[in-house]
Amino acid sequence: MPDFTKRSTEAEMMDNFTLNASIINPIMDELEVVNKLLGGYHVFFNAFKKLQLKEGMSVSDWGCGGGDSLRMIAKWARHKDLELDLVGIDATDAAIAYAEEKAIAYPEIHFIKSDVLSEKLNSNQFDVVISSLFTHHFEDESWIVLIKKMLDCSKQAVIINDLHRHWFAYYSIGFLTKIFSKSIMVKHDSMLSVLRGFTKKELINLLKKAQISNYTIKWMWAFRWQVIIYKH
Repeated sequence: MPDFTKRSTEAEMMDNFTLNASIINPIMDELEVVNKLLGGYHVFFNAFKKLQLKEGMSVSDWGCGGGDSLRMIAKWARHKDLELDLVGIDATDAAIAYAEEKAIAYPEIHFIKSDVLSEKLNSNQFDVVISSLFTHHFEDESWIVLIKKMLDCSKQAVIINDLHRHWFAYYSIGFLTKIFSKSIMVKHDSMLSVLRGFTKKELINLLKKAQISNYTIKWMWAFRWQVIIYKH
């Protein structure tokens, strides 16, 4: 029986930045299916309504992986006749190559190959910084450093879309990936991701340690936390 009382510190297979295209590409395809099935993109659309995005604003997705969130946001923005500058950040070469190929039809999307904590990312570089199922890859102290960097690089707000650590989420994703996934990595990492996820109390404590007070936390289906951190 897994320990749901505290965050796991076990590294995910996906944390290997040297994975090549033959491994990464099928995984990116499957993760996009998971996000669509489990309503992962709705976390952002709900937050964008609160932030009232305006024409020409920039949105940067940190740890963007295959860029599926950015493509969904581009479709959403086009439907609303809203022109946005969308920027994906990822440290894995194969993920960036995959994301660029998938985004050919979206000239409003471009990518930066970079560690998210590098000096390539500057203060107030983007209007809004987002992340999807990314921050749980960081242990608590590193999470605080990451969130401070995200907030520093944003002009308006940070949106975190990440997992609620819960037994039902753990066993459900295990069941789903056993049925449709062909990837050992997806089957392994999807369950481990839940164990590396957060309770609301943990998020509140981490934000307090980061000396961040202007934020909202909302639980959304399926077992996602929407954290909006306001710059001012």
